[in-house]
Amino acid sequence: MTTASTRLPEGRYGRSADERADRKLKVIGSVLGAALLVLIGWFAYHYVAGNRISVEIYTFDTSANSVKVHLRGDKDAGVEGYCTVRSQAEDGAEVGRADFRFAAGVTDIDEVFTLKTTSRGTTAELLGCHAN
Repeated sequence: MTTASTRLPEGRYGRSADERADRKLKVIGSVLGAALLVLIGWFAYHYVAGNRISVEIYTFDTSANSVKVHLRGDKDAGVEGYCTVRSQAEDGAEVGRADFRFAAGVTDIDEVFTLKTTSRGTTAELLGCHAN
């Protein structure tokens, strides 16, 4: 005794709905994958070729109401920018924060800035540098 097959004969009735859906998913996946590659390339280009400011705190000297901060570094020519520096007290409370600006014509940075504080600061921390 044999059992009847529930499958349709191959090639007799054209493509199934599943095959059409698979093809649509492959096309959609390819388009989204290509868009993702373009987006990653765009971000990578701007990360590498973007305006660069590279500064670090060389030394700092604290007093009762200020912190003298010596910043050294370099930046791309023609780029205006600023660096944010903060100072904290011994208990960790922030006692001062300021932005120090750099002119577009400067490429080598070697400057001393005075950060005003509300009480004696024990640190000078560079929070970041950004191009305008």
